Amino acid sequence: MQALVIAAHGSHLNPDASDPTYAHADAIRETGAFDEVREAFWKEEPHFREVIRTLESDEVFVVPLFISEGYFTEQVIPRELRLEDWDPEQWESDGTSASQATLEASDVGKTIHYCGPVGTHDAMTDVIVQRAETATDDPNVGDGVGLSVVGHGTERNENSAKAIEYHSDRIAERDRFDEVKALFMDEAPEVDDVTDYFESDDIVVVPLFIADGYHTQEDIPEDMGLTEDYRLDWDVPADVDGHRIWYTGAVGTEDLMADVVLERAADAGADIGDAREAVRELAASVAETEAETNAGAGAGD
Repeated sequence: MQALVIAAHGSHLNPDASDPTYAHADAIRETGAFDEVREAFWKEEPHFREVIRTLESDEVFVVPLFISEGYFTEQVIPRELRLEDWDPEQWESDGTSASQATLEASDVGKTIHYCGPVGTHDAMTDVIVQRAETATDDPNVGDGVGLSVVGHGTERNENSAKAIEYHSDRIAERDRFDEVKALFMDEAPEVDDVTDYFESDDIVVVPLFIADGYHTQEDIPEDMGLTEDYRLDWDVPADVDGHRIWYTGAVGTEDLMADVVLERAADAGADIGDAREAVRELAASVAETEAETNAGAGAGD
């Protein structure tokens, strides 16, 4: 038997913070790739500390639903899961290349495959692009358009910016968008000045966050000038300094995120069969339905 644990931050203050975790877990559960699929959180129940002990499977794949390699993925989660002999060096990472480490939870006799966070996996690049397509309702978005990947950023952890820069560089190499920039909330270059960094009339802004919350729904929209008060909402696109800003909300809410979780587990040795194809088909179906709904709403206007 094999089990999947999706480990996320959660929140005591934002009841919607765990929604993406449950949604992606449900999508993977439907594929039948794992005998057991569990969600676990730092700030909600069920907690990291108990989750391994609730499983029957002897082999467990733990995938952190976090953006960067850092304090939570390298210290908090392994400590709370009581992973013996864990050392971040086992990931052999430069800050964006974490793989997996196989460890033992000897008190329950289980083998734990501890994976790198979803945010630094190469498949996240596709999710960011998919997010831009979803926001603009255009499966071919790119020509004549600029793309900004936005992260939190912090001088306390250099890896916080690395994931954002890594995916920005990968997207730029595809030559799909006219311009691609990595911007941040708490370090330069800052998202507050987003229009200063682009010549393109249209700019898609994708925040590389797992869930919508205070930062994505309050700080960033106000900082970019989409609205003076987040409670008054904003237009998509919004006119700012002669540019049209297509703001997408957190990338972690994109249905294709379930594919990244599966890829992390598969890289660690999980037998997932055709589960990736199943979640990709589901994500495509949802995107198509949303596009048809939006088109119908536009025609009604």
